[in-house]
Amino acid sequence: MPNQIVTIRPTQANDKPAIMTMLKETKFFRDGEIVIAEEVLDASLDCGILGEYRSYSAVENNKTIGWICFGPTACTVGTFDVFWIVVSPGCQAKGIGTKLMDFATDLIKKDNGRLIVVETSGMTKYLATQKFYEKLGYKKEAVLKDFYTEGDDKIVYLRKVDNR
Repeated sequence: MPNQIVTIRPTQANDKPAIMTMLKETKFFRDGEIVIAEEVLDASLDCGILGEYRSYSAVENNKTIGWICFGPTACTVGTFDVFWIVVSPGCQAKGIGTKLMDFATDLIKKDNGRLIVVETSGMTKYLATQKFYEKLGYKKEAVLKDFYTEGDDKIVYLRKVDNR
């Protein structure tokens, strides 16, 4: 069967079960984090793509296989946070995460964004995540020791947006 085309569209309510499943199946998020992701997802569905949380889904053959949620950072001018990104474990390493990040970056540019912030864990199992952000041009700007819990640092990456 030929590869299906992956499209990215605003997240819809019927995407929620697949998104919640992806968050659990990746085994990267603790239970409390998944609760927060669900709250953010619900808020994004309530307010739409112009709200505080801008939520988009990657879809292939009518199946939700990825999710990204980003938005403007409070009390800043032109800074945006990528709050959540997840790709179904069976669809990882196929460029879907890159496609989601590029899509978000394009929308941030159109919204006069100048800086994008992403955060991740410093634990060994997140090395691929760290390399993913670095490959996309994000620079490690800060390491907050023992932030999430003892032995689990928070790494903050930044990318300047070229609005030319």
